[in-house]
Amino acid sequence: MQVSTIIERVHQALEEHGRDCSMEEVVGLCPDLTWNQVYLAIDYLSKTGRVRVTLDPDRTYTVQVYPVLSDTARASSRQEQMQKVV
Repeated sequence: MQVSTIIERVHQALEEHGRDCSMEEVVGLCPDLTWNQVYLAIDYLSKTGRVRVTLDPDRTYTVQVYPVLSDTARASSRQEQMQKVV
């Protein structure tokens, strides 16, 4: 399986889940992938700003997915930001 396919598979599973979840839960959402594949996908998604990973006080890593904006929503968001600047 290609790396890009794995990354998209993990991201899609997180979006479908629709809420914060632990790393162990993410692995459970993708039973067709190994723990290492999920970890590397989460690492990439975090570095590219598509998810946020936090460490809870009980030392559990939590993953929060950012919704993917459509092109129209992205353009609208940029316009709103530009209007705030002006």
